[in-house]
Parts: sequence; structure tokens; C-alpha cells
Amino acid sequence: MPQLDLTNHFLIAMPAMTDPFFAKSLTYICEHNDEGAMGIVVNRPISLTLSELFAQINMPLKQAELEDMLVHFGGPVQTDRGFVLHEAGGNWQSTLCVNQKVNLTTSKDILQAVGEGNGPKHILVTLGYAGWSQGQLEQELADNAWLSVPADDHILFDLPADEKLPAAMRLLGIDFASLSDEAGHA
Repeated sequence: MPQLDLTNHFLIAMPAMTDPFFAKSLTYICEHNDEGAMGIVVNRPISLTLSELFAQINMPLKQAELEDMLVHFGGPVQTDRGFVLHEAGGNWQSTLCVNQKVNLTTSKDILQAVGEGNGPKHILVTLGYAGWSQGQLEQELADNAWLSVPADDHILFDLPADEKLPAAMRLLGIDFASLSDEAGHA
């Protein structure tokens, strides 16, 4: 039986999801293999701006247009660590190549480049990530906790946080309000 691979897919939390970390969340899956899955919640901005983050890590941010960009809650794992979801390209110390268009970098050198104006054009900076152990995501899908849909870079990088979940739902042809919080099984 082929392995389910949801890399480069969105996970849409179903209405019955009560976990406060994931209720009404849209998560981008960066890696999914037989060892588990790793993703970034992409629609949960926190009150920390990039200029405040750069000040905390004693790094200049010379791009005025990025100063007010909000950092996001990426998930409940390693919330003290930064993760930068960005368009592919660049040579960073610690990067996961999700696909030909999207990378995830955890090394500080990408933030230095962003601060100097030499970083990727499209970025989403988060604190923390979402992780699933072997078989856990597959079980949650079987339990109707999530819907999945192939990801769209426009939704990922261009839309405001509050528009991302409804836009991902539209990829499925569904209005979030029309979903039931009751699971059905045939």
C-alpha cells in the first residue's frame, strides 16, 4: 500500500477540532513521511512584529516595509525557535526544501539576509511548528479532524492571515460555514 504523502498540502481543521492550538487553523505540511509529519500553522499571527523580533535578537531590519509584518504562531512544538517559510532560493545553513517553490529555513542567516534586504521576497516567519509522530496524522485524518488540499503559494504568501482558511476551503469548493462538526462514516 503506498505511503500517504501530504507534503505541500494544506490541512484544514474541521469545525469539531477543539484543540486550542489547531481550532480554525490552516497548516502547511512541510514534510510527511513514514516517520511522521511536520507543518507550520499559517493563519495565526501573534502580537509580535518583525521589527520587535529583530530587536530581540539584536539584528537590524533595514526594510521598512517589513517592520509591521506579524510573526505567526507556527505550532506548539519549539515555540522559542524561529521558522521561516519562504519562496525557494538562497543558500542558507539549515533549509528543508519542501518543493521547487517553497523552502523552510531555521538558521539565523536567512533573518540576517532579510534584515539587510537580501532575503527572499515572500516570507512567513513563525515561532514553533506542528509535529505528528509516525501514523498520528493518518489517524487524525481517519478521525475526520482535518481536510487536506494541495497547497497554493498565493494563499500561503500573499493573503492576509484571516483570508487564508476561507481561501483554502474554496480550493475544495466548500464554504467553512457549511461544514458540520459531526463526523459521518459510511
